[in-house]
Amino acid sequence: MARGKLSWTLSGIPAVTEPLKGVHALNAEDIGVVFQPIVDIATGSVLAHEALVRCARPEYAPPPVLFEHAVKEEACGRLGRIIRDVAFSTCGDVSLFVNLHPAELSARWLVRPDDPIGFQIRPVYLEITESATFTHYDLCRSVLKELCTRTGALLVVDDFGAGYSNLERLAQLEPAVVKLDIAMIQDIHCQPRKQIVTRHMVNLCRELGARVVAEGIEKLDELKCVRDLGVDLAQGYLLARPARTPPIPEWPLPFVMPSQARSPGTGSERSVRTSMPYSSSGTLAAAPLESSSAVLGRLGTTRKSAPPRKSVPPRRSGPPKKR
Repeated sequence: MARGKLSWTLSGIPAVTEPLKGVHALNAEDIGVVFQPIVDIATGSVLAHEALVRCARPEYAPPPVLFEHAVKEEACGRLGRIIRDVAFSTCGDVSLFVNLHPAELSARWLVRPDDPIGFQIRPVYLEITESATFTHYDLCRSVLKELCTRTGALLVVDDFGAGYSNLERLAQLEPAVVKLDIAMIQDIHCQPRKQIVTRHMVNLCRELGARVVAEGIEKLDELKCVRDLGVDLAQGYLLARPARTPPIPEWPLPFVMPSQARSPGTGSERSVRTSMPYSSSGTLAAAPLESSSAVLGRLGTTRKSAPPRKSVPPRRSGPPKKR
């Protein structure tokens, strides 16, 4: 029994004499990877590309079907390694977001010393779904934190806000990046309640030291809305569709000067909107821009302990002067 376990740990292939079948029979020729850019909203520059698997076998063409079979066959570890090998060998000189299936965390492939994660010059982002941080929390803390410490990779929590949120666990994992659930982003420009929730989620992530990605953006109004809500990074068909060669996005918004760019986790001056930028009908509403200090000063005048604004003259005792 111990011998069989050793065989699985080192090769990822069960010790059988029959020809391999199913997902176990897949090799690098059967696996393709496409790339989609993740763009900094403040500057329009590409932070990294996400690697997305595409299987050449028709029966495994949809990625969810591929991993459903891999889980049943206990082949997620080996499959994930093949995907990483293909992704890093074809991406060129770019940073990558690499998706990890929860079943990979216990397969020991990730901690092998020859994994390509540990041999990259550019930053590597390891992406795990929020549900996995809930259902596989202990493995996330042990395996992923150890891997990030050893290789310098950065942790990404995907689908944040999908219904599995445990804020304490999120804080303990210390992700560098948090991706908002795609359902939260769809049509956000015409749903004020989504905007309120997203604004609070962005503020929470910023206080935890994590940058925020809005993925699944397909409309210009969605992009404008998440920008105004303070989201750091954007991903979606509006900017670029996944491609075999990492694509250059078509950035539809004007660039922001470096002095105006957001600085997460700092108290630096930045422009913010003082009212909801979009109406319930989805039309852009005119909203003047004010600095954050001006907003705080205006709100502070409603508090008894706050000093009056400089623009308001001090009250005088006695009758007013004649003019």
